Amino acid sequence: MDKEDAVIETIRESIKVIRFNKPHKKNAIDKSMYLRVTKILNEAAANDTISMVVLTGTGDFYSSGNDITAEIDDFGLNILRNFVEAFIKFPKLLIAVVNGPAIGIAATTLALCDLVFASENAYFYTPFPKLHMTAEGASTFTFPRLMGQRKATEMLLFNHKMSAKEGLEHGFINRVYKPEELQSKSWDKIMEISKLPAHSILATKNLLRRTYYDDLLKTNEVEIEALKRIVYQVKSNL
Repeated sequence: MDKEDAVIETIRESIKVIRFNKPHKKNAIDKSMYLRVTKILNEAAANDTISMVVLTGTGDFYSSGNDITAEIDDFGLNILRNFVEAFIKFPKLLIAVVNGPAIGIAATTLALCDLVFASENAYFYTPFPKLHMTAEGASTFTFPRLMGQRKATEMLLFNHKMSAKEGLEHGFINRVYKPEELQSKSWDKIMEISKLPAHSILATKNLLRRTYYDDLLKTNEVEIEALKRIVYQVKSNL
């Protein structure tokens, strides 16, 4: 598969759609995919003809997270930092249509989206300790804020696999649909939202996040530094 095909970028009216498209690897995100999504988000942010971005995946998985076949180094960590920062800084609506499991960075960045619609088949899994890693995606800030300290601790420290139903109950996602209805019902809502006055939506989004915007950016930096330390520690013990 061509690297360009691993992330498919399309336009639907004023809506930019980003699709993780590596189903043979459960849409695992490699460095080229991180770079491409970051570029698309940054360009969409600056493009006045784009009102929102929708993220989804091809096949049975939304994304299995970081492609663990790729070695993590300073370059890779910088790519990860910029990827998460693009989510944090995105000024327009960011909506995820989660067609299946979301693992690691794919799960943590959902907490940076404005709306998350999920299939009943989806689950959310952040097994960072199991992988000898630390939390990423600003999740040490967003998870407690969305779900409370207890559930965030269960997710980030103890490898809890959260079902779509549980995610809805704890405020992690907005809607759960049957797999065969996910796309149609999600897009009905997305198109309804797209008819709302964009200037009002964007101004209100900015107001909603103004009290914690700087905290998100700082958390991303702190998490990357922590990840860097643990990666070097693991390497030194090999």
